[in-house]
Parts: sequence; structure tokens; C-alpha cells
Amino acid sequence: MGETTYALGHSSAEIERLKNQAAMLRPITERLLRSAGIDAGVRVLDLGCGAGDVSMLAAELVGPAGIVVGIDRSQEVLNVARKRTQEARLRQISFVHASVEEFSAGEPFDLVIGRYILVHQPEPVALLRKAAHLVRPGGALAFHEVRMGSITKSFPYVPLWDLTTDLVRIALQSSVPNYDGADRLGGHFSEAGLPYPHLFCEELVGGSADSPLYGSLAELLQTLKPQLERMRIMPAETIAMDGLESRLRDAVIKARSQIYGPAQVCAWARL
Repeated sequence: MGETTYALGHSSAEIERLKNQAAMLRPITERLLRSAGIDAGVRVLDLGCGAGDVSMLAAELVGPAGIVVGIDRSQEVLNVARKRTQEARLRQISFVHASVEEFSAGEPFDLVIGRYILVHQPEPVALLRKAAHLVRPGGALAFHEVRMGSITKSFPYVPLWDLTTDLVRIALQSSVPNYDGADRLGGHFSEAGLPYPHLFCEELVGGSADSPLYGSLAELLQTLKPQLERMRIMPAETIAMDGLESRLRDAVIKARSQIYGPAQVCAWARL
């Protein structure tokens, strides 16, 4: 199985961006977990848990009688996750410093989950096979992925919004190994020898002054700025980064536009 890396890094700014993103994605991920059968008292494994947002959501759903284990290959981000769960007093969560490839468990899990994991895998089918071995018979495997090719558009057209999203798309396409993985979720499951999954897709939509989409897009472009510069695409020559969130908001509101975030594709299968 190929080496797994998170292309966007684990800087403090990126961890904060992920926490903000998690707040937007929470309702969709919760629907996925409930569809996959999460319940009080079950054992859950969170792959590539990052700062712990999905692990904490799962812990709330399994309750104090359940168990949630989050794994990540970054010790730095696990330190953040441990601190957050301690502050939230979610004692049913533990974290393990390990990649999916390295991780082994004493007993299988009722539910193995991952959010924005397969898009970062050079060999997603191999990861699915490994993940399936960690699920008990009758348990479920569930993934929430982002359809990166759908990043985002405005109606009516807002030039600043669409230009910003185009830069984000270019950077992601060059840096994420399984860029179109959300479009191939069903195929990945089948190639791994697993049942074809149940699938659903949702989009984030905004346009009001309090929409979180402005900040999400501005923060993501800031994270991807070094990648664009390595590609000799200089965002500063096209878009001033300072105050970008406010200018996106002002432009969208002035145009009375409706803006769309990237499509969220969710898949789960009972094994």
C-alpha cells in the first residue's frame, strides 16, 4: 500500500481551518453515521482523525458506554485532538499514533469511518481492503468524501467568487492524489471486493451575510497559496489575500447571488 500523506499539512492555521470546516460538515457526516447504524454502546474507529472532529461526533452518538478510537499519522494533530476531547470530557475516545497501514486492533469494530480520507490516498482500494479487515462481521464501513471537481460556483455570476474557486481547484488537482475519488466511491468499494455501497450526495448552499462559505473558501485558498506559487501561479497578482473573506461576502451580497460549496458524497456498506 502506498505511503499516505495529507497534502495540506498540519500547521496551526490549517488545523483551525479544519475545525471551522468540520462545523459546516457535521450535519452531513451525522446523517452518514446514522445511516450506517451508529448507536449507543458501539465500537467505532475513525481513520485519519485529524483534530478529532469526527471522533467527537461519533462519541456523542455512541454515548459513555461506547468506544471511539481515532488514528492519525501526525502526532502534532493528535495532541490537538487529545486536548479538545479532554476539554469536552469525552472519556470514551482514545487516540493512536498510526497510519491505517500500520494500525492493528485487538478486536474488530462495529463501524469504521473516515472523512476526506480516500481523496488523499494514492491507493484508495488498498486502504478500503485494510479498513474492511477492521470491521466485525455485520458491521459497517462508511466514508464521507468531497467532490473536488464541483468546487464551487455562484448564480448570478460573481467574478471574485468564481476566480477564487478556480484557483482552489487548480491547486487541489495538482496536489491531491485521488482528486476524483468521490466520483468513484462505488467503484472503489467494488474493486476492493466489498458490497456496492449505499450512496448519497449533498451540497452546501449560501448567500446570506452569515454564511460560513466565505471564510471556508478564503481559508482554503490561503492554505493552498504555497502550492500555487510552486506552480508559478501567484494568487497575490490575481487576488489580494488580505480581507478576502469580507470582499467575497460583499461581492456575493451585492449581486444577490446564491453560492454553492463542493458536493459532499457519502458511502456506506454493511460487511
